[in-house]
Amino acid sequence: MPDPATRDSRYVTLRNAFFSGVVLVAPLSITVWVFSYIVVLVGGTFRPLFLKLVPETLRDRHSLEMVWDILATLLVILLVTLLGFVSRYVFGKYFFRMGHRFMQSIPGVSPVYNTVRQIVNTFSSQNRNLFNKVVLVEFPRKGCWTIGFLTNTVQGEAQSRAGQEIWTVFVPTTPNPTGGFLLMLPKSEAIELDMSVGDGMKMIISGGAVVPPWPAEAASGEAPRQ
Repeated sequence: MPDPATRDSRYVTLRNAFFSGVVLVAPLSITVWVFSYIVVLVGGTFRPLFLKLVPETLRDRHSLEMVWDILATLLVILLVTLLGFVSRYVFGKYFFRMGHRFMQSIPGVSPVYNTVRQIVNTFSSQNRNLFNKVVLVEFPRKGCWTIGFLTNTVQGEAQSRAGQEIWTVFVPTTPNPTGGFLLMLPKSEAIELDMSVGDGMKMIISGGAVVPPWPAEAASGEAPRQ
């Protein structure tokens, strides 16, 4: 006679295997059911319009009804996607231009709007990539230091005629960094800093009120290196 403990162990094993199978099959079954419902609902609704494009010899075949429903559903999805694309890139630009003109026409708001827009454009990912590194330079006179951004180290005609390696540095104004000065100075006169471009921007916009932590380890609580 089988041992009761062995019977219970087999029962537990079969029960666990059954529930494991349910866990695996249930999501797949629900997914198939949902997609089938969508195909029947959408495809069945728009199938008459779609069938007008199908030859009559294939139109009345009952075995192909599901195929027509699937194709009609895909066609609807394609049309909705196309409509979203058009509304985003055509109508979206139109309404954006209308909103821009409206803001420009409001007295007192236009200068603020233009300033904020210029700052946003300056900090956009495209323009931010122009800044390679934060540097410290003496400007506008010896003994007076200011923050600048290294924009290029390529040695073109202007750099070559100087007779030494020249770096191109952009020194923005405070607190509006959209304007500034273009400096072309010897590499030896630009001190490279550890702060990130973002921290340098924050320092300039704040007029020096925001000072990034230094050494860099101070931001993470580590002890400075000796």
